[in-house]
Amino acid sequence: MEQSSDTRAQVKIVVPGDHVMVGLLGSRDELLQVVERAFDSDIHVRGNEITVTGPPEENERVARVFEELIELIGNGAHLTPDTVERSMAMLKGEGEERPAEVLTLDILSARGRTIRPKTLNQKRYVDAIDRHTIVFGIGPAGTGKTYLAMAKAVRALQNKEVNRIILTRPAVEAGERLGFLPGTLYEKIDPYLRPLYDALHDMLEPDSIPKLMSAGTIEVAPLAYMRGRTLNDSFIILDEAQNTLPEQMKMFLTRLGFGSKVVVTGDVTQVDLPNGQRSGLSVVQDILGDVDDIHFCRLNSRDVVRHKLVTDIVDAYERYQAEQGKQEGPRAVKGRQGRRR
Repeated sequence: MEQSSDTRAQVKIVVPGDHVMVGLLGSRDELLQVVERAFDSDIHVRGNEITVTGPPEENERVARVFEELIELIGNGAHLTPDTVERSMAMLKGEGEERPAEVLTLDILSARGRTIRPKTLNQKRYVDAIDRHTIVFGIGPAGTGKTYLAMAKAVRALQNKEVNRIILTRPAVEAGERLGFLPGTLYEKIDPYLRPLYDALHDMLEPDSIPKLMSAGTIEVAPLAYMRGRTLNDSFIILDEAQNTLPEQMKMFLTRLGFGSKVVVTGDVTQVDLPNGQRSGLSVVQDILGDVDDIHFCRLNSRDVVRHKLVTDIVDAYERYQAEQGKQEGPRAVKGRQGRRR
Protein backbone atom coordinates (compact mmCIF):
# COMPACT_ATOMS: atom_id res chain seq x y z
CA MET A 1 0.00 0.00 0.00
CA GLU A 2 1.39 3.40 -1.04
CA GLN A 3 0.11 6.84 -0.06
CA SER A 4 0.87 10.18 -1.76
CA SER A 5 1.67 13.37 0.11
CA ASP A 6 -0.83 15.54 -1.87
CA THR A 7 -3.56 17.52 -0.11
CA ARG A 8 -6.11 15.14 -1.58
CA ALA A 9 -4.55 11.88 -0.53
CA GLN A 10 -4.27 8.79 -2.63
CA VAL A 11 -3.82 5.18 -1.57
CA LYS A 12 -2.93 2.26 -3.86
CA ILE A 13 -3.66 -1.36 -3.00
CA VAL A 14 -1.88 -4.05 -5.03
CA VAL A 15 -4.03 -7.15 -5.48
CA PRO A 16 -2.03 -10.42 -5.73
CA GLY A 17 -3.36 -12.31 -8.74
CA ASP A 18 -6.20 -12.08 -11.24
CA HIS A 19 -8.34 -14.69 -9.45
CA VAL A 20 -8.17 -12.63 -6.24
CA MET A 21 -9.20 -9.49 -8.12
CA VAL A 22 -12.16 -11.30 -9.67
CA GLY A 23 -13.28 -12.51 -6.24
CA LEU A 24 -12.72 -9.06 -4.77
CA LEU A 25 -14.79 -7.17 -7.32
CA GLY A 26 -17.56 -9.72 -7.71
CA SER A 27 -19.83 -10.41 -10.64
CA ARG A 28 -20.35 -7.18 -12.63
CA ASP A 29 -18.39 -5.36 -9.90
CA GLU A 30 -21.23 -5.86 -7.39
CA LEU A 31 -18.84 -6.14 -4.43
CA LEU A 32 -16.89 -3.06 -5.50
CA GLN A 33 -20.17 -1.15 -5.64
CA VAL A 34 -20.98 -2.17 -2.05
CA VAL A 35 -17.71 -0.58 -0.89
CA GLU A 36 -18.20 2.49 -3.07
CA ARG A 37 -21.64 3.15 -1.58
CA ALA A 38 -20.22 3.02 1.95
CA PHE A 39 -17.50 5.66 1.43
CA ASP A 40 -17.06 9.08 -0.16
CA SER A 41 -13.58 8.36 -1.52
CA ASP A 42 -13.21 7.68 -5.26
CA ILE A 43 -12.21 4.10 -6.02
CA HIS A 44 -10.68 3.13 -9.36
CA VAL A 45 -9.47 -0.26 -10.54
CA ARG A 46 -6.79 -0.72 -13.19
CA GLY A 47 -4.98 -3.98 -13.76
CA ASN A 48 -4.06 -5.43 -10.40
CA GLU A 49 -4.18 -2.07 -8.58
CA ILE A 50 -6.99 -0.35 -6.71
CA THR A 51 -6.53 3.40 -6.29
CA VAL A 52 -8.46 5.20 -3.54
CA THR A 53 -8.58 9.01 -3.62
CA GLY A 54 -10.13 11.15 -0.91
CA PRO A 55 -9.69 12.30 2.71
CA PRO A 56 -6.67 10.52 4.25
CA GLU A 57 -8.54 8.98 7.20
CA GLU A 58 -11.27 7.60 4.99
CA ASN A 59 -8.73 6.28 2.51
CA GLU A 60 -7.14 4.30 5.32
CA ARG A 61 -10.50 2.78 6.22
CA VAL A 62 -11.19 1.84 2.60
CA ALA A 63 -7.72 0.29 2.33
CA ARG A 64 -8.34 -1.73 5.50
CA VAL A 65 -11.57 -3.06 4.02
CA PHE A 66 -9.85 -4.23 0.84
CA GLU A 67 -6.93 -5.74 2.75
CA GLU A 68 -9.30 -7.73 4.95
CA LEU A 69 -11.30 -8.90 1.93
CA ILE A 70 -8.11 -9.97 0.15
CA GLU A 71 -7.12 -12.01 3.21
CA LEU A 72 -10.56 -13.58 3.37
CA ILE A 73 -10.21 -14.72 -0.24
CA GLY A 74 -6.72 -16.02 0.55
CA ASN A 75 -8.23 -18.09 3.39
CA GLY A 76 -10.71 -19.68 1.00
CA ALA A 77 -13.77 -17.55 1.71
CA HIS A 78 -16.27 -16.81 -1.05
CA LEU A 79 -17.20 -13.13 -0.86
CA THR A 80 -20.81 -11.98 -1.13
CA PRO A 81 -22.35 -8.53 -0.71
CA ASP A 82 -23.42 -9.63 2.78
CA THR A 83 -19.84 -10.65 3.66
CA VAL A 84 -18.51 -7.28 2.49
CA GLU A 85 -21.14 -5.34 4.47
CA ARG A 86 -20.46 -7.37 7.61
CA SER A 87 -16.70 -6.87 7.22
CA MET A 88 -17.16 -3.10 6.97
CA ALA A 89 -19.46 -3.11 10.00
CA MET A 90 -16.82 -4.95 12.06
CA LEU A 91 -14.07 -2.53 11.02
CA LYS A 92 -16.27 0.40 12.06
CA GLY A 93 -16.85 -1.17 15.49
CA GLU A 94 -14.76 -0.92 18.62
CA GLY A 95 -13.63 -4.53 18.85
CA GLU A 96 -10.09 -5.65 18.08
CA GLU A 97 -11.14 -8.76 16.16
CA ARG A 98 -10.59 -8.61 12.42
CA PRO A 99 -13.13 -9.76 9.81
CA ALA A 100 -10.53 -12.17 8.39
CA GLU A 101 -10.39 -13.85 11.83
CA VAL A 102 -14.14 -13.78 12.56
CA LEU A 103 -15.48 -14.90 9.18
CA THR A 104 -13.04 -17.80 8.69
CA LEU A 105 -13.59 -19.49 12.07
CA ASP A 106 -14.84 -22.97 11.17
CA ILE A 107 -17.30 -24.37 13.70
CA LEU A 108 -18.54 -27.40 11.78
CA SER A 109 -18.23 -28.79 8.27
CA ALA A 110 -21.42 -30.61 7.47
CA ARG A 111 -23.24 -31.78 4.37
CA GLY A 112 -20.98 -29.99 1.93
CA ARG A 113 -20.79 -26.62 3.65
CA THR A 114 -19.00 -25.00 6.56
CA ILE A 115 -20.83 -23.31 9.45
CA ARG A 116 -19.06 -20.15 10.63
CA PRO A 117 -19.97 -17.08 12.69
CA LYS A 118 -21.01 -14.18 10.49
CA THR A 119 -20.72 -11.32 12.96
CA LEU A 120 -18.38 -10.26 15.74
CA ASN A 121 -20.97 -10.96 18.45
CA GLN A 122 -21.56 -14.42 17.01
CA LYS A 123 -17.83 -15.17 17.25
CA ARG A 124 -17.78 -13.95 20.85
CA TYR A 125 -20.79 -16.18 21.56
CA VAL A 126 -19.04 -19.22 20.04
CA ASP A 127 -15.82 -18.45 21.93
CA ALA A 128 -17.80 -18.14 25.18
CA ILE A 129 -19.25 -21.63 24.64
CA ASP A 130 -15.69 -22.94 24.45
CA ARG A 131 -14.60 -21.14 27.62
CA HIS A 132 -17.59 -21.49 29.96
CA THR A 133 -19.74 -24.32 31.30
CA ILE A 134 -23.03 -22.39 31.06
CA VAL A 135 -23.65 -19.76 28.40
CA PHE A 136 -26.77 -17.68 27.82
CA GLY A 137 -27.31 -16.45 24.25
CA ILE A 138 -29.91 -13.68 24.37
CA GLY A 139 -31.07 -11.80 21.30
CA PRO A 140 -33.76 -11.36 18.63
CA ALA A 141 -34.88 -13.87 16.03
CA GLY A 142 -32.41 -14.71 13.31
CA THR A 143 -29.20 -14.01 15.21
CA GLY A 144 -28.03 -17.64 15.08
CA LYS A 145 -28.33 -18.29 18.82
CA THR A 146 -29.71 -21.81 18.54
CA TYR A 147 -28.12 -22.73 15.22
CA LEU A 148 -24.57 -21.96 16.36
CA ALA A 149 -25.15 -23.74 19.67
CA MET A 150 -26.36 -26.81 17.76
CA ALA A 151 -23.26 -26.69 15.55
CA LYS A 152 -21.03 -26.58 18.65
CA ALA A 153 -22.98 -29.49 20.14
CA VAL A 154 -22.56 -31.64 17.02
CA ARG A 155 -18.86 -30.75 16.87
CA ALA A 156 -18.41 -31.70 20.55
CA LEU A 157 -20.14 -35.04 19.93
CA GLN A 158 -17.99 -35.77 16.87
CA ASN A 159 -14.83 -34.92 18.86
CA LYS A 160 -15.99 -37.22 21.68
CA GLU A 161 -15.97 -34.30 24.14
CA VAL A 162 -19.49 -35.39 25.19
CA ASN A 163 -21.42 -38.65 24.93
CA ARG A 164 -24.77 -37.18 23.94
CA ILE A 165 -26.69 -34.08 22.90
CA ILE A 166 -29.87 -33.07 24.73
CA LEU A 167 -32.14 -30.49 23.10
CA THR A 168 -35.11 -29.10 24.96
CA ARG A 169 -37.59 -26.25 24.86
CA PRO A 170 -40.76 -25.38 26.78
CA ALA A 171 -43.98 -26.40 25.03
CA VAL A 172 -45.82 -23.27 26.15
CA GLU A 173 -48.63 -23.55 23.63
CA ALA A 174 -49.56 -26.88 25.25
CA GLY A 175 -49.16 -25.48 28.74
CA GLU A 176 -46.65 -28.33 29.31
CA ARG A 177 -49.71 -30.56 29.84
CA LEU A 178 -48.81 -32.86 26.98
CA GLY A 179 -50.84 -35.75 28.35
CA PHE A 180 -54.03 -34.07 27.16
CA LEU A 181 -52.89 -34.08 23.53
CA PRO A 182 -53.72 -37.04 21.22
CA GLY A 183 -51.06 -39.42 19.90
CA THR A 184 -47.78 -40.84 21.11
CA LEU A 185 -45.24 -38.78 23.06
CA TYR A 186 -43.26 -37.93 19.91
CA GLU A 187 -46.43 -37.00 18.00
CA LYS A 188 -47.40 -34.69 20.86
CA ILE A 189 -44.08 -32.89 21.15
CA ASP A 190 -43.09 -32.83 17.47
CA PRO A 191 -44.67 -29.43 16.60
CA TYR A 192 -42.84 -27.71 19.47
CA LEU A 193 -39.47 -29.31 18.78
CA ARG A 194 -39.55 -29.20 14.97
CA PRO A 195 -37.12 -26.21 14.71
CA LEU A 196 -34.50 -28.25 16.57
CA TYR A 197 -34.98 -31.19 14.21
CA ASP A 198 -34.61 -28.83 11.24
CA ALA A 199 -31.24 -27.61 12.53
CA LEU A 200 -30.07 -31.19 13.10
CA HIS A 201 -30.94 -32.08 9.51
CA ASP A 202 -28.66 -29.26 8.34
CA MET A 203 -25.74 -30.68 10.29
CA LEU A 204 -26.08 -34.46 10.15
CA GLU A 205 -27.00 -36.98 7.48
CA PRO A 206 -30.79 -37.46 7.77
CA ASP A 207 -30.43 -41.26 7.84
CA SER A 208 -28.16 -41.07 10.89
CA ILE A 209 -30.52 -38.98 13.04
CA PRO A 210 -33.12 -41.72 13.84
CA LYS A 211 -30.28 -44.11 14.75
CA LEU A 212 -28.65 -41.55 17.05
CA MET A 213 -32.00 -40.78 18.67
CA SER A 214 -32.94 -44.41 19.18
CA ALA A 215 -29.54 -45.00 20.81
CA GLY A 216 -30.08 -42.01 23.12
CA THR A 217 -27.05 -40.20 21.68
CA ILE A 218 -29.34 -37.35 20.64
CA GLU A 219 -32.40 -36.60 22.72
CA VAL A 220 -35.04 -34.03 21.85
CA ALA A 221 -37.62 -33.52 24.58
CA PRO A 222 -39.86 -30.86 26.15
CA LEU A 223 -38.58 -29.10 29.24
CA ALA A 224 -41.15 -30.83 31.44
CA TYR A 225 -39.28 -34.11 30.92
CA MET A 226 -36.02 -32.76 32.38
CA ARG A 227 -37.24 -32.75 35.99
CA GLY A 228 -35.48 -35.14 38.38
CA ARG A 229 -32.57 -35.93 36.05
CA THR A 230 -28.80 -35.41 36.35
CA LEU A 231 -27.18 -34.94 32.94
CA ASN A 232 -23.53 -36.03 32.80
CA ASP A 233 -21.16 -35.88 29.81
CA SER A 234 -23.78 -34.05 27.76
CA PHE A 235 -24.13 -30.94 25.62
CA ILE A 236 -27.48 -29.51 26.67
CA ILE A 237 -29.35 -26.76 24.83
CA LEU A 238 -32.44 -25.03 26.19
CA ASP A 239 -34.14 -23.17 23.35
CA GLU A 240 -36.88 -20.49 23.61
CA ALA A 241 -35.89 -19.98 27.25
CA GLN A 242 -37.91 -16.75 27.48
CA ASN A 243 -40.94 -19.04 27.87
CA THR A 244 -39.68 -20.65 31.07
CA LEU A 245 -40.89 -19.60 34.49
CA PRO A 246 -38.17 -18.70 37.04
CA GLU A 247 -38.69 -22.00 38.86
CA GLN A 248 -38.43 -23.92 35.56
CA MET A 249 -35.16 -22.15 34.76
CA LYS A 250 -33.78 -23.13 38.16
CA MET A 251 -34.94 -26.71 37.65
CA PHE A 252 -33.23 -26.90 34.26
CA LEU A 253 -29.91 -25.37 35.33
CA THR A 254 -29.66 -27.69 38.32
CA ARG A 255 -29.79 -30.73 35.98
CA LEU A 256 -26.12 -30.01 35.16
CA GLY A 257 -23.86 -32.97 35.78
CA PHE A 258 -20.13 -33.66 35.46
CA GLY A 259 -18.49 -33.21 32.06
CA SER A 260 -21.47 -31.34 30.65
CA LYS A 261 -21.97 -28.00 28.95
CA VAL A 262 -25.18 -25.95 28.86
CA VAL A 263 -26.30 -23.30 26.36
CA VAL A 264 -29.53 -21.39 27.01
CA THR A 265 -31.00 -19.34 24.17
CA GLY A 266 -33.94 -16.97 24.02
CA ASP A 267 -35.41 -13.59 23.12
CA VAL A 268 -36.76 -11.62 26.07
CA THR A 269 -38.90 -9.51 23.69
CA GLN A 270 -40.96 -12.54 22.56
CA VAL A 271 -42.38 -13.98 25.77
CA ASP A 272 -45.45 -16.20 25.20
CA LEU A 273 -46.21 -16.97 28.85
CA PRO A 274 -49.90 -16.53 29.77
CA ASN A 275 -51.39 -14.10 32.28
CA GLY A 276 -48.35 -11.83 32.43
CA GLN A 277 -46.19 -14.47 34.13
CA ARG A 278 -42.56 -13.46 34.60
CA SER A 279 -39.97 -15.03 32.32
CA GLY A 280 -37.16 -17.02 33.91
CA LEU A 281 -34.80 -15.67 31.24
CA SER A 282 -35.62 -12.08 32.20
CA VAL A 283 -34.52 -12.52 35.81
CA VAL A 284 -31.71 -15.08 35.54
CA GLN A 285 -28.93 -12.55 34.95
CA ASP A 286 -29.89 -10.67 38.10
CA ILE A 287 -29.56 -13.97 39.99
CA LEU A 288 -26.52 -15.56 38.32
CA GLY A 289 -24.68 -12.60 36.77
CA ASP A 290 -21.83 -12.80 39.30
CA VAL A 291 -21.41 -16.60 39.31
CA ASP A 292 -18.10 -17.82 37.89
CA ASP A 293 -18.16 -19.97 34.74
CA ILE A 294 -21.57 -18.60 33.69
CA HIS A 295 -21.49 -16.16 30.79
CA PHE A 296 -24.20 -13.96 29.23
CA CYS A 297 -23.90 -13.06 25.52
CA ARG A 298 -26.10 -10.36 24.02
CA LEU A 299 -26.84 -10.31 20.33
CA ASN A 300 -28.77 -7.58 18.53
CA SER A 301 -30.27 -6.62 15.18
CA ARG A 302 -26.79 -6.23 13.64
CA ASP A 303 -26.28 -9.95 14.23
CA VAL A 304 -29.38 -11.04 12.28
CA VAL A 305 -28.27 -13.42 9.53
CA ARG A 306 -31.62 -13.97 7.89
CA HIS A 307 -33.09 -11.76 5.18
CA LYS A 308 -31.99 -8.12 5.58
CA LEU A 309 -35.64 -7.21 6.11
CA VAL A 310 -35.57 -9.15 9.41
CA THR A 311 -32.99 -6.65 10.74
CA ASP A 312 -35.25 -3.78 9.71
CA ILE A 313 -38.25 -5.44 11.38
CA VAL A 314 -36.35 -5.98 14.65
CA ASP A 315 -35.15 -2.35 14.65
CA ALA A 316 -38.66 -1.06 13.90
CA TYR A 317 -40.17 -3.01 16.78
CA GLU A 318 -37.45 -1.79 19.17
CA ARG A 319 -38.16 1.83 18.17
CA TYR A 320 -41.90 1.30 18.58
CA GLN A 321 -41.52 -0.30 22.01
CA ALA A 322 -39.19 2.48 23.15
CA GLU A 323 -41.70 5.10 21.97
CA GLN A 324 -44.56 3.27 23.69
CA GLY A 325 -42.54 3.22 26.90
CA LYS A 326 -42.05 6.99 26.72
CA GLN A 327 -45.77 7.55 26.16
CA GLU A 328 -46.86 5.17 28.89
CA GLY A 329 -44.47 6.65 31.44
CA PRO A 330 -46.32 9.96 31.99
CA ARG A 331 -49.69 8.20 31.92
CA ALA A 332 -48.55 5.72 34.56
CA VAL A 333 -47.32 8.56 36.80
CA LYS A 334 -50.58 10.45 36.35
CA GLY A 335 -52.58 7.34 37.19
CA ARG A 336 -50.64 6.81 40.42
CA GLN A 337 -51.13 10.46 41.38
CA GLY A 338 -54.86 10.11 40.75
CA ARG A 339 -55.06 7.07 43.04
CA ARG A 340 -53.22 8.95 45.80
CA ARG A 341 -55.86 11.65 45.70
